[in-house]
Amino acid sequence: MPGVTDPSDVSDVKFGRVRVALGDRSYEVVVGPGARRLIGEYVPTRALRAAIVTQRNIGVEVDPGIESRVFYMGDGEGEKSLATVERLCREFVEFGLTRADVVIAVGGGVVTDCAGFVAASYHRGVDLINVPTTLLGQVDAAIGGKTAVNLPEGKNLVGAFWQPRAVLCDTEVLGTLPWRERRSGCGEMAKYAFLGVDDLERLTLEQQVSACVKRKAEVVSADERERDGRMLLNYGHTLAHALETAGFADGPGREGVDLRHGEAVAIGLVYAAHLAHHLGRIDRERLERHYEVVRSYGLPEALPIGIDHEEIVSLMRRDKKATGGIVFLLDGPIGVEVVRDVSVEAVLHALDCVSATV
Repeated sequence: MPGVTDPSDVSDVKFGRVRVALGDRSYEVVVGPGARRLIGEYVPTRALRAAIVTQRNIGVEVDPGIESRVFYMGDGEGEKSLATVERLCREFVEFGLTRADVVIAVGGGVVTDCAGFVAASYHRGVDLINVPTTLLGQVDAAIGGKTAVNLPEGKNLVGAFWQPRAVLCDTEVLGTLPWRERRSGCGEMAKYAFLGVDDLERLTLEQQVSACVKRKAEVVSADERERDGRMLLNYGHTLAHALETAGFADGPGREGVDLRHGEAVAIGLVYAAHLAHHLGRIDRERLERHYEVVRSYGLPEALPIGIDHEEIVSLMRRDKKATGGIVFLLDGPIGVEVVRDVSVEAVLHALDCVSATV
């Protein structure tokens, strides 16, 4: 696999190591330049083969130190499908992968989400190591054990909780990201400014990754299975997922709209702030803080022109958090928390507040 230059000596590099504390399923997240070259420390000793799942345009090499084969996914959110899961599982059978072996996911959230679900399903569970190569993956998607694929009816509707053995966040590879991919990661990172990470946008990139990883590890350790506590990590995502399901984000671009996931999350953060303000949960200063963070990363803050609000409301009702009425994560006096059964009137009012006028 052609890719990033891979010097073998990382003995002098200082890595950040964050523990996700889940009893006998605890694991480390390693952050720093060259972290992927530590992969041999985390491959299970019983494993004879490694299935490396990646995409052709990623070009990041890993050496697990055992027999390995590379399995490619296509590009785009459409590859997170049950068809891809079946294909990979059948290719694993042909390779001879057993329950004692390991799956290594090298890529962004599309790869780690899908390969993670394959690892959870194949032989009822095979060890997994994540090597996220995008900023979004390093601060969020690759950590915490949530694996899933999409259906035409919605994003991440079929999945499982399957914790990796390790997550290696090699910040060295972030320098190769296209600017839109990096900005998308910033959108996912921005939510942590409202989840307890202070002065996030003033930290260096590596410090930001480490701070977000630490906060996510705390949340996951306290609530692995996404009850109310872990739902906080979906702050800004209710609107973002609706936009993605409607085809306005991370897809071919419906009606000329071109949004990446993190860009949609940024709009979702501003939207959630307007909704919280309308409901009297936060004041104007806190609302403006959301704009300040989003703007500091150069992220969009308004919905593109022409989006049907009624369609978006209908899609938000299908969100995985919803068990009855529409459910949101909203800021408030004690921080972000789950708010259930928000009125349609309030939802539409907030959509008007974030709608572009020109």
